Amino acid sequence: MRRFLVFLVTLCSAAAFGQAQAGIEVADLDRKADPCTDFYEYSNGAWRANNPIPSTMDRWSRRWAAGEANKDQLRVILDEASAKKNQPKGSVHQLIGDYYGACMDVARVDQAGATPVKPTLAEIDAINSQADLQKMIIRLQNYGFQVPFGVNAAPDNHNPAQVIANVQASGLGLPDRDYYFKEEPRFKQAREQYLVHVANMFKLAGYSDAAATKAAAQVMQFETGLAGATLDNVARRDPQSTDHKTTFAQLQKMTPAFDWTAYYSDAKIPQVDLNVEEPNFMAEVNKQITSTSLADWKTYLTWQVLHGSSQFLSQPFVDENFNFYEKQLGGVAELKPRWKRCAESTDLFLGEALGRGYVARYFPPEAKARAKVMITNILAAMGETIQGLDWMSPETKKKAMEKISTFNVKVGYPDKWKDYSSVTITRDSYFGDVMNAAQFLVADDRSTIGKPVDRGRWGMTPPTSNAYYNPLMNEIVFPAGILQPPAFSVKAADAVNYGAIGVVIGHEISHGFDDQGAQYDAQGRLQDWWTADDMKKFQAKTACVVTQFDGYYIEPNIHHQGKLVLGESIGDLAGVKIAYLAFQKSLQGKPPAPTIDGFTPDQQFFIAWGQFRGDETRPETQRLMVQGDPHPVAKFRVIGPLSNFPPFASAFSCKPGSVMIRPADQKCVVW
Repeated sequence: MRRFLVFLVTLCSAAAFGQAQAGIEVADLDRKADPCTDFYEYSNGAWRANNPIPSTMDRWSRRWAAGEANKDQLRVILDEASAKKNQPKGSVHQLIGDYYGACMDVARVDQAGATPVKPTLAEIDAINSQADLQKMIIRLQNYGFQVPFGVNAAPDNHNPAQVIANVQASGLGLPDRDYYFKEEPRFKQAREQYLVHVANMFKLAGYSDAAATKAAAQVMQFETGLAGATLDNVARRDPQSTDHKTTFAQLQKMTPAFDWTAYYSDAKIPQVDLNVEEPNFMAEVNKQITSTSLADWKTYLTWQVLHGSSQFLSQPFVDENFNFYEKQLGGVAELKPRWKRCAESTDLFLGEALGRGYVARYFPPEAKARAKVMITNILAAMGETIQGLDWMSPETKKKAMEKISTFNVKVGYPDKWKDYSSVTITRDSYFGDVMNAAQFLVADDRSTIGKPVDRGRWGMTPPTSNAYYNPLMNEIVFPAGILQPPAFSVKAADAVNYGAIGVVIGHEISHGFDDQGAQYDAQGRLQDWWTADDMKKFQAKTACVVTQFDGYYIEPNIHHQGKLVLGESIGDLAGVKIAYLAFQKSLQGKPPAPTIDGFTPDQQFFIAWGQFRGDETRPETQRLMVQGDPHPVAKFRVIGPLSNFPPFASAFSCKPGSVMIRPADQKCVVW
């Protein structure tokens, strides 16, 4: 454990890797802005002014531009693979080449229209009994349609070395339960638009105007019943709210109208203990099975198939789906080009096959090596921070240090690639390829239930420009896709890398100690490892963050929900601190870090954070975010943590009373 108290200040500079050091993007700065008044504007206001959000995106920054550039790289790989026909069946190149080729065959996809889903819709229409209904639910779930509930594999909250089945609420077409009930104008408008959208989809499937309108109303009524039994977004963030371990027999007793023996048999799931996230929701499902007419069930299932299939069907379906979910709800003006959507689809269904080529071309070994050194240093910074806390008892500190010592770190790509060779992929039917790949992924997930956890599995594909922490595995994962400029570069100065990807690394580490992660111990068990007094102190500190973010408004009368964004905001607050500490420690025993373009190393660090995180976001998307996204809007992710951090004030000589500096009695410090 002592190794986490000593920073490993080894080969961690750009110079050590034989590269010239690049600083922050000077041209992105808005020199007219005062960094002590609005650091979000100062750090990248010029870039945002000169680079408006593209019509196909809901937000934009250098970071999002880099994520889209990843897809340009994927296009190179996919164009080459699809140009080589008659590759060995089941080979990586055959799978991704034929899948992408089928997706890009627009003429064939459009000519098919709704034909690919017609057999499934006919089966739904033929439902004539409760037994038929349940068989249809099972069949749909085999292909990834999680209606009206979902069953996935997950580590056991109480024995995370073992995988169990996790039953969860699903089956809604609107973003969350509040969209069905709240009376504010934006929710009422969304319901009105949703009714039109659902009706339009039924028309595309061949319904008359009158029949489509009636079907949309039936769908809304059915989903409103389900929504009323679901937890809201804030409640769902508490893992205690969704922890209901039960036996198979108790599950059957909970929903006596559903034949779980048949479901488990078809899914090849062993009848071991499982978790039901929302028992009230499953009680509502049982009620719907017993009291809702088969006609209404058929309408609902038809809608869910159309809804889940639309983006893989002909252009009218794609356009209608886009018009509601991205244009009306998200404010996006234009559909992404076909090739990009096909690249995204290939990554979604065959991500580790596609990821092999991506890693080979775009993620050199030196990048992985340098990232791992940074992660080691930032983990050590978290350990040193915990050891230095004056409010935490030695007993709780010992448990916290045990947790840090067991962090599992994954960088770039899996050690063992997923084998997709059994998936049938041809150029004849894009929709058929999607269904075959979906069926494989569902079966692959289910195959882990009842077995020990495979810690080598990944929850993101290598080209993904993102990262995550899994509390049940106590692991942090950084795909190759995010370890690219502007987040990370082997050519960048340490100050810039630590300020960008370093804060992201610190953010993911600190998720192990946010309001959710703090409830899981070193083995990933949902178990209280704090003293009662320490937990009270911790909760008082997190309450400060709730209050801070409750005060951030995106427009009059619409503000963030501090409890919803608490985990991510704790992550940013701690991430900035421990990445900064790791950067400072990395300088020890070396020549002073250079001032570049007139900016000190500390200034580069903070500007790098503002430039990495400084998205411009459409107003419609911001409204979606404050309602249901646990991540704050980018502006507040930039200024929120920095306003609490004294080294930021020192770096830019901000005086007390500056807008960017929270008063001493309001400063939030969790870690």
